[in-house]
Amino acid sequence: MADFRTLSGASEQTRWYLVHTQPRREFIAQDHLVRQGFETFLPAAWKTVRHARKLSTVKAAYFPGYLFVRFDAGAVRWRAIDGTRGVLRLVKAGNDPLAAPERLVEALIAAADEDGVVRFEAELKAGEGVRIISGPFADHFARVERLKGKERVQVLLALIQGAVRLDVPASDLRPTKE
Repeated sequence: MADFRTLSGASEQTRWYLVHTQPRREFIAQDHLVRQGFETFLPAAWKTVRHARKLSTVKAAYFPGYLFVRFDAGAVRWRAIDGTRGVLRLVKAGNDPLAAPERLVEALIAAADEDGVVRFEAELKAGEGVRIISGPFADHFARVERLKGKERVQVLLALIQGAVRLDVPASDLRPTKE
């Protein structure tokens, strides 16, 4: 299942639109939209999930509950999108589909790898608060202690019995607003 599919012959009037999906059904909705001939893009991120004392890393929607679909609203029967499996509704303004801001989806596509996983390289600074997004300490907050090259970051993680220093891949950290 592809995260991004290009259709040949896209017209000048073709725009990206936002689709609101059922909870945790983004990939199902995308698959069914592609089967109907729509061009889609589902930005994704790797996420660590805990279940029954086990950790696993899975690909999840970068924007939970949403994906993008591209079509020419004047030439395509877009109302079928609302009845697609996994879709709640196409985001609309009144009765017309509401186009995503220009160049937003193109910027997300440019930041995504071949699997549709979006990677934004954030500039981290010593002393900055971060959230760990994958690995055994996923969803924990830490403070950047020092940068160890471009790929690794040493963080200070506050635990019950004190702080612990960890070396973490920079791609596993997201800055927080503290």
